[in-house]
Amino acid sequence: MSDFIRDLPKVELHCHLIGTVRAGTFAELARRAGLDLPAEPERIYADINSLPPDPALYRNTRIPVPQGRAAGEPEVSYSLFQVSAWVIAALRTADDLTRIVYEAFEDAHHNGVRHLEMSFDEVPEHLAGLGYRGSVQAYAEGIRMAERDFGMSGRLLAAVDRSRSGEEAVARVRTVVDNPHEYVVGIGLDNLETAGPPERFAEAYRLAGQAGLRRTAHSSEHAPIAANTITCLDELGCDRIDHGYFVLEDDAVVARLRAEQTPFLVASTTSRRSWRPWRKASIGAMIEAGLNVIPCSDDPGMFPTSLTAEYRILAEDLGVARERLTAMALAGVDACWLPDAEKAALRSRFEREIAAL
Repeated sequence: MSDFIRDLPKVELHCHLIGTVRAGTFAELARRAGLDLPAEPERIYADINSLPPDPALYRNTRIPVPQGRAAGEPEVSYSLFQVSAWVIAALRTADDLTRIVYEAFEDAHHNGVRHLEMSFDEVPEHLAGLGYRGSVQAYAEGIRMAERDFGMSGRLLAAVDRSRSGEEAVARVRTVVDNPHEYVVGIGLDNLETAGPPERFAEAYRLAGQAGLRRTAHSSEHAPIAANTITCLDELGCDRIDHGYFVLEDDAVVARLRAEQTPFLVASTTSRRSWRPWRKASIGAMIEAGLNVIPCSDDPGMFPTSLTAEYRILAEDLGVARERLTAMALAGVDACWLPDAEKAALRSRFEREIAAL
């Protein structure tokens, strides 16, 4: 089974570029930039542990959410968002952006990934000279290098920060629409779900849809309700959902999502270490309910994890059979945002490689 999972061709559809940055790369860039950090960069990465929010929000969920800390958590914890901010601060040039994209593809390649889609944040102030166009060009160069060296394909999603206003989201999407690029094919709503309900971003998502951009969103991940996912599908026009574990709170929603086979990009590993058993149990229940579950790695450099590791968790801890793992890999192809002809070619490639296994 381990060899099978290693060799199984995979599609990675949900990961954040900043979350892919290697610990060693962060250390090198942080030292070059002279960042004043509370510990050595490698130590910070080892101690990433986002603490859970108010446990009162999660007292009556169908799958119990852990209320306390997990055994083995570090004494000093650094949240995923704080570490991400430090990594962003360490990026100083276009070459840095190209490098982290290329390394993300290289690491994915080692995990059997044939196609990778990742989201990127707004340009920070210290890189304002690059602007949106310059940063996207730098990211695209990393993808081109990976396509040449690894035989992969890749696309980019512009992240929309839900902790900001609806007007700011519209401005973000307007920038994407006014500066089209062949590799930027969609948008994704991220940050803590409790910071911004999806309906706040309906206008921005309508603008994206009118421009032909594909749409996804983090949903039913932090807010313990299924309704947000219905809003993302019906009001935001999302093609797929990132995470979605709390859809299990509503049987009618589960029945609809099972019938429609809405793609859910799921990861058992999270920076909230105490929640990892709950995540795994929720994914198991989603699979049991017949939902269209597709593994992802989310922030593989920081958790740390990999797409191979996520598949292995499904097989070894949840008992998912080879046939279902294969179906998940193919479902990833079907849910990707390549043009139809390229998607068909990728699926044919997967079918050949799977037959050879």
